[in-house]
Amino acid sequence: MKKNIKIAGIAGALLAVVGMTTVGATAGHAAAKKGGLISIITVTLKNPFWQAEVKAAEAEAKALGYTTKSAAHEQDVNKQSQLIDAAIANKSVAIILDNAGADASVGPITKATKAGIPVFLVNAEINKTGIAKAQIVSNNAQGAAIGGAEFARIMGQKGDYLELYGNPTDNNAEVRSSGYKSVMSQYPGMANLQKEVANWDRQQGFAKAQTMLQAHPDVKGIINGNDEMALGAIAALKAAGKTGVLVGGFDGSPDAVAAVKAGTLAYTVLQPITVLSKMAVDQANNYIKTKKTGASSEKQTVDCTLITKANAAKYTSWALKA
Repeated sequence: MKKNIKIAGIAGALLAVVGMTTVGATAGHAAAKKGGLISIITVTLKNPFWQAEVKAAEAEAKALGYTTKSAAHEQDVNKQSQLIDAAIANKSVAIILDNAGADASVGPITKATKAGIPVFLVNAEINKTGIAKAQIVSNNAQGAAIGGAEFARIMGQKGDYLELYGNPTDNNAEVRSSGYKSVMSQYPGMANLQKEVANWDRQQGFAKAQTMLQAHPDVKGIINGNDEMALGAIAALKAAGKTGVLVGGFDGSPDAVAAVKAGTLAYTVLQPITVLSKMAVDQANNYIKTKKTGASSEKQTVDCTLITKANAAKYTSWALKA
């Protein structure tokens, strides 16, 4: 029985190897010998935020002389485990990971670490330290504070509103929601009438916003855990023929910034995902060469920036011009 389990595990890893897509790197023995393979595992390649995360990591790795293999776990912890097994089988020199759960990811990351492959987390933390070499995230508490403050300011610090919440397995969802609540609780005239999970997804955001608007047709605003849900909320408002309802976002996606410029989205909070990805790859490169990341601590945060109509013209694909 144990032998069959072992064979099944090897087969799963090999299937995951086949499933991973080589993107943006020069293949070949010479390139591999120069730097080695860095496996990049993200949440999904269907969302522009995670597309930007992967592209930035691939570009930085290629510039440093590595080849890359990129894949998405789609928030499936079993698929994430298979992809990490694949990275081990591929003899990756490092793994860049946007994980599938703060608790569920601890085991697979521990397995990679024990196999001698350093793991660098980007965008989402895990609930344990000392396993991954780095956990690099946006300062979500700070981002939620500035987003929540802008939402309250435009609302005139009074009125009823709704909230779309991200994926419950992602710590970022709760940090942002708690940050919003912390701001709004300062204003007795503001009330959150309903909060629904929409898993960072535009279509789910649309559907959940539609349902909430039917129950609460007179709300003044909808605050969102990310831009995709915010864009879904905007579509729901349009379908319902409602105008004058404030919608706030979080991420700083190109679509969201375009909506800010158009006036349909009041603001978004720029999460510097391309900066985070580059940092992860740079620290992986340092660790591969020196056994040190070069960072002062494992957990690292980068502040977010508020994007409004006033500064949206300075935006250039997941960043603001200096």
